[in-house]
Amino acid sequence: MHDGVINFIQDLAVIMLIAGVVTVLFHRLKQPVVLGYIVAGILIGPHTPPFELIKDEHTIKILAELGVIFLMFSLGLEFSLKKLVKVGATAFIAASLEIVLMIWAGYQIGLWLGWTNNLDALFLGALLAVSSTTIIIKALNDLKMKNERFAQLIFGVLIVEDILGIGLIALLSGIAISGTVNSSDVFITVGKLSLFMVVALVLGILLVPRILAYVAKSNSDEMLLVTVLGLCFGFCLLVVKLEYSMVLGAFLIGAIMAESRELMKIERLIEPIRDMFSAIFFVAIGLLLDPHIMLDYAFPIIIISIVVIAGKVFSCALGAMIAGNDGKTSLKVGMGLSQIGEFSFIIASLGMSYKVVSDFLYPIAVAVSAITTLTTPYLIRASDPLARALGRITPGPLARMVALYQDWLGQLQLQGGNAILAGMIRRIIIQIAINMSIVIAIFLGSTYIAHFTGSWLENWIKDVDYQKSIIWGTTVLLSLPFLIAAYRKFKALSMLLAEMSVRESVTGRYTQQVRRVISEIIPLLFLTATMFTLAALSAGILPKGLSLLLVIAIIFAIIIVLRRWFVRIHSRLQIALYETMDHGNNEEHH
Repeated sequence: MHDGVINFIQDLAVIMLIAGVVTVLFHRLKQPVVLGYIVAGILIGPHTPPFELIKDEHTIKILAELGVIFLMFSLGLEFSLKKLVKVGATAFIAASLEIVLMIWAGYQIGLWLGWTNNLDALFLGALLAVSSTTIIIKALNDLKMKNERFAQLIFGVLIVEDILGIGLIALLSGIAISGTVNSSDVFITVGKLSLFMVVALVLGILLVPRILAYVAKSNSDEMLLVTVLGLCFGFCLLVVKLEYSMVLGAFLIGAIMAESRELMKIERLIEPIRDMFSAIFFVAIGLLLDPHIMLDYAFPIIIISIVVIAGKVFSCALGAMIAGNDGKTSLKVGMGLSQIGEFSFIIASLGMSYKVVSDFLYPIAVAVSAITTLTTPYLIRASDPLARALGRITPGPLARMVALYQDWLGQLQLQGGNAILAGMIRRIIIQIAINMSIVIAIFLGSTYIAHFTGSWLENWIKDVDYQKSIIWGTTVLLSLPFLIAAYRKFKALSMLLAEMSVRESVTGRYTQQVRRVISEIIPLLFLTATMFTLAALSAGILPKGLSLLLVIAIIFAIIIVLRRWFVRIHSRLQIALYETMDHGNNEEHH
């Protein structure tokens, strides 16, 4: 047998045996298993004498990358679009406030500690921003608090954090490549990322659950597992080709599969593979740790750990209170989220892979994660007595102000007909956003492949303007079902807004005429803005002069003749999307 294969088997045997022994010990001590994996990595790592047990660190790092993919894929499987809507304002406010505050705090700490590389400070802020889903779920399970209200709020915050964390990783990748932070680049990156995520989720939910349902008819676990893995790695490859992070691909394809009828079976099949590669990932983190560096940076580690706990408790509790939760629940949310974990390791690994951060950042991240992981169960247990103590010492005027604020929020809640109307408007806006996202994606995709399409058309059509006419016309035709749907939804929205905004007491007998004018002008403005936007997006494939006028005339003729057919096509796609999501969300899989 080849020496390389023997070394690989030896490394794998050492990792799994030592990890098994250490994690059994940690389980007995009632400590997080993740921490046991990291300790196992330190014990067998190159920085821990007397023996160098690992021969091929490069192969182990590749396996650890697979661990990241399966970890993020599993997080995606636990994601639910409907659950995200249900958690309401608390999750969005708390997660957004936490991430912004912790990025700022981490960056300021890096500058205060005298780090000369600004990217060290920026990556420190980023890796402090996101809490650990794995550690929190494990702690709440062990404490038997998973079904309490504050725990449900924590799960909602974690879902929003996962989404923002994925966006943060994509943004940091761009910053690592360019080496600078530019506000316009940030806006463009976030815009492109949001567009890609919306389109990927919509198209994925339409296609992937049907593919899995077809494969599942065979009643073969092997076929289903191979298909799932093929879709997972294939989608990750597509995302990498589009210059996004593989982590994003793994999370998104997991979120898409979460809407499948076969979700519970997929989770059962993936679980052992995820556990194995995740173990290797966390052991690989330990392999990279140099205990001497951790001792050298003991002061920054202690300071950063205190800031993580205090900053997350403050920001998450404040966010929960702003959303209208009582002080006790808000404090429990903050204390439950006061740690960092797997996302932090991924962000630190990202900085090291691009070689834009210093070597000390990784061990600092792991050490802070270990400290905050150990404190999490104790903080959750201490939240009740701490809330009572704070309640006793809170000044009366402040307590009354908080109570008045909560009453005011309660009065703002829409009820009856207003709530129904607000729900209709929200649904229409979401539908318009989704349709326009798909239209923009079609135009961007067409522009992206225009060079290859033009080269292929050149075999039959030599005139470049004619080539552009065919490419642009085809792009518009592909977009028509979604454009027509967006226009119809916008018209419905304008009618609702006209009914709500124009009061008979003000306009008198002209009320209906004013409402009619508003309901016609708003869609016209939307159509004009859409035309200019699409023209700008497709400037590279836009034909000129008579060719453009001819294409537009043909498209208008097609719309007049086939308008109902386009509406039916879109309606079928929309029904298929809703059916898939309704079924997926009716399954009790968490």
